[in-house]
Amino acid sequence: MKKLIKGIIDFREHRLADYREKFAQLAQGQSPDTLFIACSDSRVVPNLFASTDPGDLFVVRNVGNIVPPCCEDAKVSNDKSVSAAIEFSVKHLNVSDIIICGHSDCGAVKAILQGREKVSETHLQDWLEYGEQASSMLPQIDFGSEDLSELNKVSRANVLLQLKQLGSYPLIEAKIQSGQLKLHGWWFDIASGNVYSFDKASKNFQLIEA
Repeated sequence: MKKLIKGIIDFREHRLADYREKFAQLAQGQSPDTLFIACSDSRVVPNLFASTDPGDLFVVRNVGNIVPPCCEDAKVSNDKSVSAAIEFSVKHLNVSDIIICGHSDCGAVKAILQGREKVSETHLQDWLEYGEQASSMLPQIDFGSEDLSELNKVSRANVLLQLKQLGSYPLIEAKIQSGQLKLHGWWFDIASGNVYSFDKASKNFQLIEA
């Protein structure tokens, strides 16, 4: 807590002036163009590695950057928070892009690989069900000569699984078909700080470059 309080005071005394005009504009409303779904892992900081300003991203973070699939009745059977954020960002904020960003050494994926039935926390065990099929997406990725651990391979595959589950929402499907929305799969490598984007044509995650 001491570090957080010190940071708040430091921001107010040394950096707030640089953002005062921006915050004054944002006080009138927000208009982000991207919904960013990332893991809650403290090492993953989207605004830092994407160099974005306040107001640029509508962010959802949860354990494992998971999107529970939509059911036949167009509702989610368990968690409602992610679906609520999807509906709000797409219908009311009119975002044009949705990014699902996984990362290296993901604890959620590790728990799935070790068997989620071994997880003692009931809610976490239930939640990880939505990532349990990640390994089934491995054939859709060409890893080439990359020396990745099984954990990091499945972590990348989990990004594709969550994109698939995101696509199960009728609202998302309709927006994609009309050309109003694009989905992207990203993967952040903590050790290097590099960010990779999935390319459907080559079936691999390519380093994002200029």
